[in-house]
Amino acid sequence: MRKRTVYAWGVAILCFVVLMMVTPAIPQSQAYHDFADKRRFLGQLLSLSLSLSLMGLPFSSNLYILFLLQGELWGWTCFYVGVAAVAFGSAYYHLKPNDARLVWDRLPMTIAFTSIMAIFIIERIDERKGTISVVPLLLAGIISILYWRQATTTHPCYCHSFKFFDDLRPYALVQFLPCIAIPVMAILLPPMYTHSTYWLWAAVFYLLAKVEEAADKPIYNWTHHIVSGHTLKHLCAAMVPVFLTLMLAKRTIETERQSLLQIWKVSWKTKVRSNGSEEETASYAAVSVVES
Repeated sequence: MRKRTVYAWGVAILCFVVLMMVTPAIPQSQAYHDFADKRRFLGQLLSLSLSLSLMGLPFSSNLYILFLLQGELWGWTCFYVGVAAVAFGSAYYHLKPNDARLVWDRLPMTIAFTSIMAIFIIERIDERKGTISVVPLLLAGIISILYWRQATTTHPCYCHSFKFFDDLRPYALVQFLPCIAIPVMAILLPPMYTHSTYWLWAAVFYLLAKVEEAADKPIYNWTHHIVSGHTLKHLCAAMVPVFLTLMLAKRTIETERQSLLQIWKVSWKTKVRSNGSEEETASYAAVSVVES
């Protein structure tokens, strides 16, 4: 098992190195900061209120959350700290959008992304490996931000500045890899707890948020300047911790550990058999009527 783990990490690192070698750098476009809706106060107040409310839900005295493993508690704590920090970082960025402030918007998000990945490893693959992976994954997220962040310096012998990195590829990997891996693992791997479908709902709303972010200005025009795509993106992204919090509140220990794929297969087979039985019954009734 240890050799397989080493091989898996080796393959992952090799794939990352090859990806970085064969793909061009992705610099931060300054057009990203040009949002369709210039009104900032209401949107940021809403974002701040939502995030702080979500931060308080899991630790409410009236809400019981089941954690079987210590690593889960660490992972979920990091996740909700990241969610709360996104509110302040996002508000700070949107007051004056630029690369320097965008760091404080994206940094908390990477904490949330990487924490969720560690939680999933703990619950679905291996408790020890998942717990150990919490810190390395958090560091990977922080490093992806540092690698992207545009560093500008002036050479002492020249009058102009040089720019290093300004590359979004590692950050994109940290952001989108969990979006792909978590739904796949949620479907294929048997869960420790019930209500696994909430993971899929969270993934759907995050994907919808990214689509709305990309369609910021078209949505703003379609709605006659009532709401922009970026505003809807914030609301849909806020639904991710909502679904995950509901999952934590409702879940119990899964006595029969079956993956969602296995459950869907059984449900589909049962439905097919039920439909077949109904057709046979209908055919038998029709024959009986004809004979009579």
